[in-house]
Amino acid sequence: MCRITGVARSAYYKWLNRKESASDKENKKIIDTMVQLYTDVQGIYGYRGMNLNINRILGKKYNHKRIYRLMQSINMKSVIRRKKKIYIPSTPQITAKNILNRDFHADKPNQKWLTDVTEFKLTNGTKAYLSAILDLHDNSIVSYVLGKSNNNILVFETFDKAIVSNPNAKPLFHSDRGFQYTSKSFRFKLDKIGSTQSMSRVGRCIDNGPMEGFWGIIKCKMYYLRSFRDFNELKLAIDKYIRFYNTKRLQHRLKGLTLIEYRNQTFIS
Repeated sequence: MCRITGVARSAYYKWLNRKESASDKENKKIIDTMVQLYTDVQGIYGYRGMNLNINRILGKKYNHKRIYRLMQSINMKSVIRRKKKIYIPSTPQITAKNILNRDFHADKPNQKWLTDVTEFKLTNGTKAYLSAILDLHDNSIVSYVLGKSNNNILVFETFDKAIVSNPNAKPLFHSDRGFQYTSKSFRFKLDKIGSTQSMSRVGRCIDNGPMEGFWGIIKCKMYYLRSFRDFNELKLAIDKYIRFYNTKRLQHRLKGLTLIEYRNQTFIS
């Protein structure tokens, strides 16, 4: 075989009898951890997210290039996002100016909230609607409600839950011009807590960019990966993912903290 391949006999036996290096052993440990983590989160991490989590789990400071190389070596790839925007025409009762004006920075929690409703299709032919409120300070989900109808009750309950968990909040409250947000009843709720209303311009979903971004994340990382037979199955998956998103998903921009860790840290300081 050595003669056929042109490899020196001494080099072949040196390779055959080689001992596994410390680096090889460590790489195997990293890969084992990556595979387990990849399975646990259903493949949603790219190499940067994987790097943050591997470093926390193993208590190391591996360079992201090493993690990328090891992921490439076993053909490990994150799932790819695809987005779809659904527009619902409405006749507004009350509108507000775009006060937010794409200023997506907030100095403290509960200063600026975004909200929206998105649709999910189930394999039994029905639909479900997820209403959520996102805090621009840390991008955490303050509250959410999954319902079987896209109506005022869905949106009002989401808002009420957010206020119950943040009783002193008086945020700038930004949404699109959906019929729920332009209703007199919803404006009354905002006025009652001293909150200022802001709305996206017609047809400008980018005015609510971070909220749209969250819909893209949850659909890519959770919804598009599987089929959901009924409402309860979808609800369990959404509960699990939002809990993960808020409390387990490490963020580069927050120096490796989760959203809730960063939020709590801000409240303490």
